[in-house]
Amino acid sequence: MMTGSRKRALIVDDSAVMRSLLRSAIVSGTALEVAGAAVDGEAALAAVDSLHPDIVLLDVEMPRMDGLTTLRKLRERGHHMPVIMCSSLTQRGARVTIEALASGASDYVAKPAAQTDRGAALSALSQELLPKIRALTSAGAAGRRNATPPAFIAPFIRSDVGAPKVLVIGVSTGGPAALDVLLPALPRDFPLPVLIVQHMPEVFTALMAERLDQRCPLRVREAIEGESVRPGVAWLARGNWHLEIRASLCSQPAPTLHLTQGAEENHCRPSVDVLFRSAASVYGPGVLAVVLTGMGCDGLAGCRIVRGNGGFVMVQDQASSVVWGMPAAVANDGIAQRVLPLDAIAAEILRVTSRAPYELSDLDGAA
Repeated sequence: MMTGSRKRALIVDDSAVMRSLLRSAIVSGTALEVAGAAVDGEAALAAVDSLHPDIVLLDVEMPRMDGLTTLRKLRERGHHMPVIMCSSLTQRGARVTIEALASGASDYVAKPAAQTDRGAALSALSQELLPKIRALTSAGAAGRRNATPPAFIAPFIRSDVGAPKVLVIGVSTGGPAALDVLLPALPRDFPLPVLIVQHMPEVFTALMAERLDQRCPLRVREAIEGESVRPGVAWLARGNWHLEIRASLCSQPAPTLHLTQGAEENHCRPSVDVLFRSAASVYGPGVLAVVLTGMGCDGLAGCRIVRGNGGFVMVQDQASSVVWGMPAAVANDGIAQRVLPLDAIAAEILRVTSRAPYELSDLDGAA
């Protein structure tokens, strides 16, 4: 029975089997229901106009009008509801999904592939899909419950803190679109190496690095074991592998990248905390850490270590985040020195990195 508190999802997929699985997953969730279903993009556009769903689950590959085209038309028509892409974990499916995420899709789920029976497929799909629907449809309510912190939180600053030596970025839900704004704004001669953890499967990360490399003045590469950490390059953590920085040795003048498949942290691999922790151990107070949009609290523990070592922390604000989870955890803990809209973060990074040792006046005034 429909109630005002239930969030309504529109299912768009040309496969009857997948529509059935998605329907079963949704109705198994608390306070969720199916608004309707469509078999292609054209039908989806009409259904959105008539049904006004809270969220759209959109297949990547469909006849007549594919998912990417449908997404773009939804946004052109002024529909701003969250859209979750349903993608097969193939090279083609991943490439289109990356483009969709950069074009305004909120998140994605992988279509079940390895399961041999419906029950296993439904369980795997529900486990991935339902938390994302809840996070995306309750973001406004969560934002009202947690007031956005001020744009600046005054920290205690050590007088011996030097200029940053490395930029580390953590991001999850909404990340491809956020990185599509932030990274192209950093110039070719940006003076720091950049290391990024985006929560994403292995089949996606190489394609995402390739896409960003085409759009950015910096070189963008998927992380490679043993590669020297140097300015002018942004490394994206490889899906399903933690990314760490190792200190330089006598035979290796610069720090290097290290990939590991250690235990998940915060249910994530790669984990933002792993990267931030290793950066702090190598660079001490020279770490500039940025946490962007995402679910959960990955990055919080790492930011505490960065701040404890005298580093600098900034996070994306609530209004510009797809999900204000990861940045909110850091901001609400009182350790973010800047809480900024996405489109202001690159300029602040450049401002901070252009200074020699931090001056107290930099950090005691309004951002």
